Amino acid sequence: MPKNKKRNTPHRGGSGGGGSGAAVAATAATAGGQHRHVQPFSDEDASIETMSHGSGYSDPSSVAEDGPEVLDEEGTQEDLEYKLKGLIDLTLDKSAKTRQAALEGVKNALASKMLYEFVLERRMTLTDSVERCLRKGKSDEQRAAAALASVLCIQLGPGIESEEILKTLGPILKKIICDGTASVQARQTCATCFGVCCFIATDDITELYSTLECLETVFTKSYLKDKDTNGICSTPNTVLHISSLLAWTLLLTICPISEVKKKLEVHFHKLPSLLSCDDVNMRIAAGESLALLFELARGMESDFFYEDMESLTQMLRTLATDGNKHRAKVDKRKQRSVFRDVLRAVEERDFPTETVKFGPERMYIDSWVKKHTYDTFKEVLGSGMQYHLQSNEFLRNVFELGPPVTLDAATLKTMKISRFERHLYNSAAFKARTKARSKCRDKRADVGEFF
Repeated sequence: MPKNKKRNTPHRGGSGGGGSGAAVAATAATAGGQHRHVQPFSDEDASIETMSHGSGYSDPSSVAEDGPEVLDEEGTQEDLEYKLKGLIDLTLDKSAKTRQAALEGVKNALASKMLYEFVLERRMTLTDSVERCLRKGKSDEQRAAAALASVLCIQLGPGIESEEILKTLGPILKKIICDGTASVQARQTCATCFGVCCFIATDDITELYSTLECLETVFTKSYLKDKDTNGICSTPNTVLHISSLLAWTLLLTICPISEVKKKLEVHFHKLPSLLSCDDVNMRIAAGESLALLFELARGMESDFFYEDMESLTQMLRTLATDGNKHRAKVDKRKQRSVFRDVLRAVEERDFPTETVKFGPERMYIDSWVKKHTYDTFKEVLGSGMQYHLQSNEFLRNVFELGPPVTLDAATLKTMKISRFERHLYNSAAFKARTKARSKCRDKRADVGEFF
C-alpha cells in the first residue's frame, strides 16, 4: 500500500477510501461472466489494489483459523479496517458468490478481533447488507448473512444498536426459520442467529417470549408421537430441530422464573422422548437440555421432584453405557461421555467443572447454564472465542470475568509462542508418545514369549 494513499478520510458504510479498490474487485469478479471468490487477508498481498486484481487470495476462513495472531503480525489495525471497507462494499456485488465470500470474510475478521468502533460506525450499512442477502439470497448466502448478524451483535453487545439490528432482522429470520420451502441449512443457521441475537439484544419481554414460541414450533415436531413405538427416526429437518432446541434452551436461561416454570411444565415430560432419536447429535442436545432444565428447576425449588425420575435415569444410564454395535464407535464414545455427566447431574446434582484458559486468565465452567452459554458462543466465534473472552466486555460480563486485563507489550511478547516453536514442541511430544507406546508394546511381547 503506497504511503501517500489516504486511509483516514471519514466515511460511512465502507464507501469512500475503500470504494475504488472494492469497485475494481467487483469489476474483476464479474468481467467476462466469470466470478472469482473474494478471499481477503492474503499472506502474499498486502495492498487493496493487489487484492482487487490478483487471481489467488488466501481462504477467508483462514482468518478464523489463525486467529488474531495473524492479524497482528500481517497488518496494522488500519490495514485491516481498509480491507474490511472493501469487503463491505462487495457485499452489494451482483455476483452471489462474491457477496457470500465478502460476508464470510467480514464475519471471520470480526470473530477474530474486536472492532467495536469500526462496527458501530458502519452498523447501518452492515445491517442493510445482511438484510438484503437474507431476503434475496439463496441457501449459502443466507447462512453467511445470518452468521455475520450473530457476530455483529456480539461485537456491539447489549444496547440500542443491537436492538435495532434485531428489530430489522428478527422478522426475516423468523420467516426463514418457519419457511418449509427454504434450505434446511439456512434455516438451521438462522435459528442459531435468532437465539444469539435475542439473547444479546432483546429488552422486550414479549419479543423474548415470541422468539421462544417460534423455536418451540420447530423442535417440538421431533417429539415422539403416540403412534411411534420404535423411537424417533431422524429426518433431513433434524439438524434444524437440534439448532432450534439449543437456541430455545439458551433463551430459557434469561427468562423470568414464572416463564421458566410454565415451560418446564410443558416440556419436562416430552423432552425425554428425544433421547430415543436415532441421531446421536439430537440425543446429546436433548440430554444436555434436560440437565440444564433440572438445574433451573432445582435452582427455583431445592426440593424439586420429578415424577418419572426412575424411568428417566434408566434411559440415561442406558445411553451412558451404550454398546450398540450398529452405532459408530465415535458416536458411542461421544454419547457415553456426555450422558455420564448428564446422569450425574440428574441423580446427584453434580457438574464436572471444566477449565478454559485464554491468555493469562482462566475461566471455570461450573454449571450447565454456563456450559451451554459457552458452547453456543464458541460455535459462533470458533477459534476467536478465546480472543473475545479476553477483550469483549459483553462476554466478560456474561461469564463474570470482570473488566479486560491489560498487559504491557513486554508481557505479551514473553507469552507469545512462535509457530516454529509450537511446531518443535508438538514434534517432541509426538516423538515422546511414540517412544512410550513402543516400549509398552515391547513389554507385552516379552510377556507373551515368557508364557
